[in-house]
Amino acid sequence: MVSENSFYGPLDDPAGNAGYGEHPPRVGFFTDTSVCIGCKACEVACKEWNLVPEDGFNLLGMSFDNTGMLGADSWRHVAFVEQSRPLGGQDPGLAGLPTRPSGSQTLADTVASAIELAERGGGELGTAPVDLGVPKFERPGDATGAEARQDFRWLMSSDVCKHCTHAGCLDVCPTGALFRTEFGTVVVQQDICNGCGYCVSGCPYGVIDRREDDGRAWKCTLCYDRLKDGLEPACAKACPTDSIQFGPLDELRERAARRVEQLHERGVPEARLYGHDPDDGVGGDGAFFLLLDEPEVYGLPPDPVVPTRDAPSMWKYAGMAASVFVGAVVSAFLGRGKR
Repeated sequence: MVSENSFYGPLDDPAGNAGYGEHPPRVGFFTDTSVCIGCKACEVACKEWNLVPEDGFNLLGMSFDNTGMLGADSWRHVAFVEQSRPLGGQDPGLAGLPTRPSGSQTLADTVASAIELAERGGGELGTAPVDLGVPKFERPGDATGAEARQDFRWLMSSDVCKHCTHAGCLDVCPTGALFRTEFGTVVVQQDICNGCGYCVSGCPYGVIDRREDDGRAWKCTLCYDRLKDGLEPACAKACPTDSIQFGPLDELRERAARRVEQLHERGVPEARLYGHDPDDGVGGDGAFFLLLDEPEVYGLPPDPVVPTRDAPSMWKYAGMAASVFVGAVVSAFLGRGKR
């Protein structure tokens, strides 16, 4: 049985555990990546409402992703992942076409027959310009016709602070700058933060970060000011496809489970939920996701664990080691006195 104030495990009422008596139900985000179109409206809305400074426009060579990762000046990050595989259950109509390296004898034969019909019989191979894969604004194959299109899909996902049930950043903050709100979310108070950086290493997701100009920690607040006025967060409000859904966490989990079943029935067996399980290493997330591939593909840790989970046992063994050390010192002192 997990104690009420443990550092890990299921916790039915994080806000109540933080000392709130009567409080609203816990709220959070459910991000359905299967309908994310990568428009970045959430990134823009987050910056505009929260006055988050611009973080530059960096061409990272990673598709259309110019943000890269979450940070002090990026509270929302839309990931673009390109994969050489079709969308689940869809036939792209590429069977028998000479696309990509030969992976089977059938494809090799198809390519060989196509080379025979080429203008120079394949002699032009290796003498033409090579596409280095630099991101473009055209779909693959648009410029050369359907015969050159590749079998691919885009995975898009808007990442954000997870507002963990057991938040490592909150546990290690020495000044109380991080606190649990009555909605179960985790917020940083910049007027109290001293920039020590303990929270940065305490986050299993690498979300929280310090700004270079003042050293203080910043991250998503789940628009705490909007929640207090009965409004939904700016990012969810701006999302045109409802990929980002906001509401009571229990309702979101039920909705997410139904969505996964729906996708499985439609021939997308790889659909799975991430961060919804109260029995995981952080007690479940306040912001969880529906993914179409392994978490690592999206830059998410496969098995996140709150770093303070083992704090009680660490202190226990440290105390035992200290006791043994003190005992050895006392024994040596007493033995020396008998001489």
